[in-house]
Amino acid sequence: MLGRDDTQAVSGGPTATSTPPSAAVPFTGAHQAGIATPAQDRLAMAAFDLSTSSRDDVVAMLRTWTAAATLMVQGRPVGDVENAPLAPAVDTGEAYGLAPASLTLTVGFGPSMFDGRYGLGSRRPAALADLPQLPGDDLDPDLSGGDLVVQACADDPQVAFHAVRNLARLGRGTAAVRWFQLGFGRTSSTSSAQVTPRNLQGFKDGTNNIVAEDAAAMDSFVWVGDEGEQAWMRGGTYMVTRRIRMFIEAWDRDSFGDQESVIGRHKISGAPLGAQAEHDAVDLTAVDAQGHPVIPATAHIRLAAPSNNGGQRILRRGYSFTDGIDPVTGELDAGLFFICFQRDPRDGFVALQRQLGAHDALNEYIRHTGSGLFACPPGVATGGWWGQGLLG
Repeated sequence: MLGRDDTQAVSGGPTATSTPPSAAVPFTGAHQAGIATPAQDRLAMAAFDLSTSSRDDVVAMLRTWTAAATLMVQGRPVGDVENAPLAPAVDTGEAYGLAPASLTLTVGFGPSMFDGRYGLGSRRPAALADLPQLPGDDLDPDLSGGDLVVQACADDPQVAFHAVRNLARLGRGTAAVRWFQLGFGRTSSTSSAQVTPRNLQGFKDGTNNIVAEDAAAMDSFVWVGDEGEQAWMRGGTYMVTRRIRMFIEAWDRDSFGDQESVIGRHKISGAPLGAQAEHDAVDLTAVDAQGHPVIPATAHIRLAAPSNNGGQRILRRGYSFTDGIDPVTGELDAGLFFICFQRDPRDGFVALQRQLGAHDALNEYIRHTGSGLFACPPGVATGGWWGQGLLG
């Protein structure tokens, strides 16, 4: 860290004159930004392991991070970009002069934060139960877990990268990066004003996702309500991350018709099989002339349908990724960095993945290689700081 006094460590520095105010997303509010916010086009996400046993050090870092985040979402540096020639600059400078690009920063705390180091054992929510071994898991521990996570989303990749990079610098000595993931091309819409994007398999993804304008659905399935046994999580939500490798080359060799059967949608229009338009209702009872289900029993959209999962829904907010070439196979290491938010992962992601992992025809073409679970507290009040309800 660059000192215990967060107001000095992130003094604000000069303001970038090209910053259009309309591109800035408010940092404070009832909920953290970057959840119900209309999904931006780029992602930079890092999970951190805490390297200190001092609760005071963690609090100091989170105060510093909050002060820095408040500046960066406005398109401002976290401190001087030019200072004494023999001292490192406070801000790394690569976003200097760039617009805020709708930057949002979202923080969550992993199960390992509650392991006894900081006296938080009694404050661990029941919903923050460790994810069980799930069908299809082939998880790399170096790509999984973490004491806390920072999600940066923006419409400019350099702005998103700059945000996480500078928080990592400000946290040095207290927190070390465990894993880092860049993403491009949102794979879900979180606003009714957004069109449905396509994933790397060429299909529209997230057609029936919850949208922020549906307040009833957000309250029912995403935000923790007054029933939450831990007061510090009321108004928050739980984030699950999954790094899902797609076997692109095998998928590209599959027939067009079989791809549609695997997903359960028409590739070009996005309509459910047997329907005409993307947002037509998914009819899971329809059969063809031979009496076979129009949407196959192992189709992804059938198994993921709320009607097959106790009515549960999740808010998806994932991104495509590519991390170069697999050194063993020579094939692309690319896929979906899946992110979802829900009020209880046990009823949301875990139940859904048990169904998909066991029966989904898509499993032939994907592998889950990384995983994370984090409790994202409610939004920061003016003058407050990330995690204040938990650690304050």
